Amino acid sequence: MKSHYNDPTTLQTIERRTLCVLVDNEPGVLARIAGLFSGRGYNIESLTVSETEHEKHVSRITVITSGTAHVLEQIKAHLERLVPVHRVIDLTQMGNAIERELALVKVVGRGEHRVEALRLAQAFGAKTVDATLTSYIFELTGTTDEIERFIALMAEIGLVEVSRTGVAAISRGAEGV
Repeated sequence: MKSHYNDPTTLQTIERRTLCVLVDNEPGVLARIAGLFSGRGYNIESLTVSETEHEKHVSRITVITSGTAHVLEQIKAHLERLVPVHRVIDLTQMGNAIERELALVKVVGRGEHRVEALRLAQAFGAKTVDATLTSYIFELTGTTDEIERFIALMAEIGLVEVSRTGVAAISRGAEGV
């Protein structure tokens, strides 16, 4: 995703990137990475962390961030210099990465609003994980854009609460990171 903003001297392109950061699974690593972003004024749009190689004590951090090409290269260079970091992979530059997010969405309503919420959930492939006489909780997995569209539609009907996991991403093909 690219957008433009006006700089007094030049028109710069802002790009969204998905970075995969393989790190030692040890206390303080996530704080160091978050500190790197906040200390330099970089934004984290999404962040997910999970141990992926239990025997080797390696975790995978998926970070969605954005900036100019220069800023994004700086972010990757700073991340690569951190001691607990094994590798930084730019999944966006690799191309064809699969990105998914999970959301739990609570909707309250009666009558037609209730029927419409269920109809929209079915159209989006959302699973009903809880239902009462006045509310539903839907589970939806999809791209960030799909999740955003679903939430926007549910806001018109009776959205009460949303909980999201953040983006999980993986590259296509036979090779691993």
